[in-house]
Amino acid sequence: MSLSEQYTLSIRLSADGFSFSVFNPLNGGGTTVHDYTVDESLSLTANLKQAINEIEWLAAPYRRVNVLIADKRVTYLPLEHFEDEQAEQLFHYNHPKRDNELVQYNILHKNNVVVLFGMDKSAHTLLKEHFPQANFYAQATPLIEYLAIKSRLGNNRKMYACISKESIGIYSFERGQLLLANTYACTNTDDRLYYLLYIWKQLGFEQERDELHLTGHLADKEQLLAELRKFIRQVFVMNPATNLDLQAIIQCE
Repeated sequence: MSLSEQYTLSIRLSADGFSFSVFNPLNGGGTTVHDYTVDESLSLTANLKQAINEIEWLAAPYRRVNVLIADKRVTYLPLEHFEDEQAEQLFHYNHPKRDNELVQYNILHKNNVVVLFGMDKSAHTLLKEHFPQANFYAQATPLIEYLAIKSRLGNNRKMYACISKESIGIYSFERGQLLLANTYACTNTDDRLYYLLYIWKQLGFEQERDELHLTGHLADKEQLLAELRKFIRQVFVMNPATNLDLQAIIQCE
């Protein structure tokens, strides 16, 4: 048996590029992450096919394969209001229909929420051809499950922001209970500040007591932290600052 058959491969697909993570549970566990820059002139599927052909170790057999879709086209619904045959209809209440899009969902029983998300049908078909055992998730799914656990520490409320080049995902909790999850399109520091401070105020978070944690693509980290700390006392950068979703999916299996 190949050693890789004990490993977990996790793949993140986003507009920023692709990331391939291999988790080795042997000898205490260890994770290797390989980032792949996409060619913006090619389609998602063409880029994915190119990556699969170029990265030799993707052809190895794996115990488990996770695919994370990092995209703004996500919708959240209380579990008690969800019927699986209405998934597409519910998703399209919030997002206009797209050609060649497959609507999928993850059920988070511990958090009583369903995460509906869209992904390119051709990319889904290609991934299933290469990884028949692949499991598909919205990026938010492992983050919510992982952060819900972390948010139970202490007796204050916590907001987590997962930042990418084109969007920001915001997840707020009160001792493990999900208060808000949403993803917003934004590409600059001013927009990030607006969404973070607006939601902080809307949820009635306290300036001195509650916490804001940042993770993701933090190219403007110093400027963002300096501005946020004018309004929120407890602002932190999470460790690890990057690839938290790829680590969280392993812990949430």
